[in-house]
Amino acid sequence: MIEITEQLATQHPNGKDVYVFTLKNGSGTEATVTNYGAIIMSIKVRKSDGTFNDIVLGFDTPQEYWSEAYLKNYPYYGAAIGRYANRINHAAITIDEKNYPLNSTNPGYQLHGGVEGFDKKVWDRVSAADGHIVLQYKSPDGEEGYPGNLTVQIIFSLNEDNEFSYEYRATTDQPTAVNITHHSYFNLNNCKGRIDQQHLRIHASNYLEQDANYCTTGNVLPVKGTRNDFSNWNETGNIENPEQGIDISYPLDNPGIHQVAAEAWCDEEDIKLEVYTTEPLVHLYNSYGSPEIKGKNGQQYTAFSAFCFETQVHPNAINIPSFPNTILRPGEVYQTKTTYRLTGKG
Repeated sequence: MIEITEQLATQHPNGKDVYVFTLKNGSGTEATVTNYGAIIMSIKVRKSDGTFNDIVLGFDTPQEYWSEAYLKNYPYYGAAIGRYANRINHAAITIDEKNYPLNSTNPGYQLHGGVEGFDKKVWDRVSAADGHIVLQYKSPDGEEGYPGNLTVQIIFSLNEDNEFSYEYRATTDQPTAVNITHHSYFNLNNCKGRIDQQHLRIHASNYLEQDANYCTTGNVLPVKGTRNDFSNWNETGNIENPEQGIDISYPLDNPGIHQVAAEAWCDEEDIKLEVYTTEPLVHLYNSYGSPEIKGKNGQQYTAFSAFCFETQVHPNAINIPSFPNTILRPGEVYQTKTTYRLTGKG
């Protein structure tokens, strides 16, 4: 049976209550989330000696996620990303021949939903029972430039097979653009040090070309013979020019919730991460632009301290007709699911 604990942690500066929820299964695996930003604060796997391997970067308390020091060079640790993940080129979308300028976070594009996306919202608690935590956010018409009132729920779940999942559901009253992901930063060595020796694999033979602003162009290129090749096991420290970082989108060869989309393991710990998703793409980021900041238990985080497997539809798809549809219309239900399966590396 999955145990759920719930604690009122603090109040956000906007006056809303901020909670911390913990899901725990019979083998001792724990996942902790907060309704601020729908953030995954920790995923802890109990080791044979009784200690824990916490595999996601973050902070000990919710209020640290909105501190001035953290927001100054903001990496989106563990947060829900919406309405639209990654970059939208020119910070504008067109739906049914109508143009909508979006709030721009950077010159020439919008990143991760705008100036104040889902990652900075206090989500409403809906329920916490039966192995599930349900949070909800109502995004008003015009927020960050997007049309339509969008109601979004995220459902966090843990089972006895060490599978931790999140699922999004959303509805709208006007046609709008939706492409939501989650931004956990993984370091399988208890979040210690760099990830140079952590082994990654993404089940993709191609990647998406990007322009100078990292916006996708619509071109799909083969990974073979490039530094972007993670179709077989690869260490991030072994790629060509590793200090340049990785910030690349990979359309999956065989998308589907029952297929392994991406996976990782490290030399230091007996743990393997497998990612399953309904989404058609995994975006890999190896945190080369992350700040130096103190995280949980006083741990020092730096650039290259983690990797992100962001599951989503192709970035900038709203502006590229050959990419999958990301327009949600009234009467439709947006629904995605991603599962993190944790095992021994074998």
